[in-house]
Amino acid sequence: MKHPLNVTSEIGELKTVLLHRPGKEIENLTPQYLKRLLFDDIPFLPAIQKEHDYFANILSNRGIEVLYLDKLMTEAIQQDEARLAFIEKVLRESQSNINGSYDTVKEYLLALPPDELVKKVMAGVVKSDIDQDKKIHLHEMMPDHYPFYLEPMPNLYFTRDPAAVIGEGITINRMHEPARRRESIFMDCIMNHHPRFNKHEIPAYFKRDDLYSLEGGDELILSDEVVAIGVSARTSAQGIEKLARELFSRQDAIKKVVAVEIPKIRAFMHLDTVFTMIDHDKFTYHPAIEDRDGSMKIYILEQENNSDTLKITEKNSLKETLKEVLHLNELVLIPCGGGCPIASAREQWNDGSNTLAIAPGVVVTYDRNYVSNDILRQNGVEVIEILSSELSRGRGGPRCMSMPIIRENIS
Repeated sequence: MKHPLNVTSEIGELKTVLLHRPGKEIENLTPQYLKRLLFDDIPFLPAIQKEHDYFANILSNRGIEVLYLDKLMTEAIQQDEARLAFIEKVLRESQSNINGSYDTVKEYLLALPPDELVKKVMAGVVKSDIDQDKKIHLHEMMPDHYPFYLEPMPNLYFTRDPAAVIGEGITINRMHEPARRRESIFMDCIMNHHPRFNKHEIPAYFKRDDLYSLEGGDELILSDEVVAIGVSARTSAQGIEKLARELFSRQDAIKKVVAVEIPKIRAFMHLDTVFTMIDHDKFTYHPAIEDRDGSMKIYILEQENNSDTLKITEKNSLKETLKEVLHLNELVLIPCGGGCPIASAREQWNDGSNTLAIAPGVVVTYDRNYVSNDILRQNGVEVIEILSSELSRGRGGPRCMSMPIIRENIS
């Protein structure tokens, strides 16, 4: 059987991608809990679904196989043993919200068919879901005090972050924010129980119970030999070093891990919100990640003489580092918003640098970032715009909303 995972670049022709269509979890957002659930606003569900369908259709019409998280997950838990293990893991990791109602919520979830179970866990279990005669605790009888047994997972449509494919392996990530930490349960279960994946030996270079945080938005596969990872608000330096050691000891292709430090603020959540690769020698970036003199803190991690020792070399220029590790004489850094202080800040907030390359020099972007899109076209890039009024409210762009499963290798 053909191996089900293969991503050796950011720009190889995209063949298979994982998406999640926003669902009821979006409607379980309320103003009181927006900050806790990492949102700034509440998207309108019918509109965000329409925009997401438009995105998925753009990909399908380009011949890309689109997989959906809820469908894969439903297929993965058809067996009672897998379904029970999934429920128990979700409940254990939501224990702070259950407060003694573990058995009641478990009984409720076990009674649901697999497809409804998956959607309910994603959407969240509210107190009104449980019959009144089963409520024995004070907190259960006070729905206005706190409405959830299990909190919703509204960030799930950003499939990029909980897991990421590197070569023929995967990282199942420990999410930094508690509101997102349960999201990687889904990919962990799919890898272990879905027949498309569990028949293969798939190395997990990072596991969701690792001590330090790592998120897929910070993982960029620059080539078959080089991975760039952002040291960000969501990914720790310790997590990057752990991943680098695993890669160097368990596979032969990746030779260098480039750690790129970015400002740890919400606007610059992950590396891919300020920097993406769009062609062999073209990249988008947000100039505000550089110091006034154009410098940055960048570190190249390599294995030293086939030993357990890491060689770490500090660099200070993004452009020169990329030229070095990718063996390029020249490259083009295309600034978000053209570098204009107003347009650049506005469009970066709306993920103007968060492009999804579906082939070399072909990218999917948000239509609202018209300044950045025009500049990309001026640089010979084919730009496919998608609707974005509601999708952008979650603070993530086309790359954030997609997890490549298979890309063609590039020469």
